[in-house]
Amino acid sequence: MIQIGSSVGQHFGVLTVIVLPLALTPNPLRATQAGEPVERTIPGTSVSFTTTLIPGGSFLLGSPDDEQGRDADEGPQRRVTLGSFWMTVHEVTQVQYGVFRRRRLDSNETNDPDRLLDVDATSRPSPPYEDPAHGMGGPDLPATGMTQLAALRYARWLSMKTGRLYRLPTEAEWEYACKAGGSTEGSDPTAAAWYDDNSGETTHEVGGKAANAWGLFDMLGNAAEWTLDQYRADSYAELHDGVTDPWVLPTGPHPRTVRGGAFDDEPSQLRCAGRLESSLAWKRRDPQIPKSVWWNTDSPHVGFRLVSPVAELTLPEIEAYWGRILGPEG
Repeated sequence: MIQIGSSVGQHFGVLTVIVLPLALTPNPLRATQAGEPVERTIPGTSVSFTTTLIPGGSFLLGSPDDEQGRDADEGPQRRVTLGSFWMTVHEVTQVQYGVFRRRRLDSNETNDPDRLLDVDATSRPSPPYEDPAHGMGGPDLPATGMTQLAALRYARWLSMKTGRLYRLPTEAEWEYACKAGGSTEGSDPTAAAWYDDNSGETTHEVGGKAANAWGLFDMLGNAAEWTLDQYRADSYAELHDGVTDPWVLPTGPHPRTVRGGAFDDEPSQLRCAGRLESSLAWKRRDPQIPKSVWWNTDSPHVGFRLVSPVAELTLPEIEAYWGRILGPEG
């Protein structure tokens, strides 16, 4: 069992659920209410991203038995409590990911004028066998086709650049943010999502559809999104009502849980409670031996967004977190 920061782990059979890092130092950048956008610039670049405050609370994880389109892995429903966190308003875009992917676009600058980041020593994605986006290119389109490891490496790089922890959301955090304090059961995704009938079989610029009640765009459709959790069909059965900040600790590279549905999915697949397990088949056409750790040749439908604790962690705490997630070489 891993303990991160001051977190406390709980075992449920072979399933491990742990609490993610808690805040230790007040964050000087606070939004006054949920949905209020806060723009942040990646140090040493002109590239920015926007976050919004997701207020802590409790909700029912999963879907009721009678929800249309429901799969068995969405239950039984469990009451889950989450602390507040920041979430990026949009899926990470190609221009945002590009600064990490291409060394020439990066710089040694960080948010701390007394601390530089050795970008020449930063591990970056190797050239892909083919276009990860399968021709769906554009600076404001969601970045797609990367492995979960590549998304984690981006989050670590952004954490080191900004001096605050950014990471993938847990399944519970993602679903809570998608539901935005309510239930999406029976809602019509056409106003808020790009999917098979309206996408033209391609991703679209982020923010082109309506935001949810907490100001988050493209939670459903456009690109599906990586989460931190290991996928298990029975993971909810192992939880108990009232669990706080759960995370199903991964034990291997697959299967991990992907959320939200994508531009090539049917409306029934665009549901906040819907779950998708990652697959080794997403590398099927990669001829490299061994296959790339950075790119999936067959998942142009999968991208990601990031979250950050409301309160800051110290730099040593951030480094310790990534050491536990990615190992000492990070």
